[in-house]
Amino acid sequence: MLSGDDDILREAERWRREGRGVAIATVVETWGSAPRPTGSHLVIDGEGTFLGSVSGGCVEGAVITEALDVIEDGKPRMLEFGVADETAWRVGLSCGGRIRVYVERVS
Repeated sequence: MLSGDDDILREAERWRREGRGVAIATVVETWGSAPRPTGSHLVIDGEGTFLGSVSGGCVEGAVITEALDVIEDGKPRMLEFGVADETAWRVGLSCGGRIRVYVERVS
């Protein structure tokens, strides 16, 4: 059982040593009601296996898709997710807050 971000980062390191492509997504900024705090991590391998969370499940799918592109092309990305209350459920960040997530390839 993974108990925290340190364990998640160690697992990402292990994946990399095994020769997998790996990206890490980190919450770098939050506004309003955000499901995960700044510094939260999601690690993703080239096959879409992931550990951790950047949003409690709200936008993980979009972050994983971007992470696969980052693994492929090596170009980091800054993602921003946020919604007005009336569109919260449709877009995915139902808490009504906003988050910025930095995604980079692990070398």
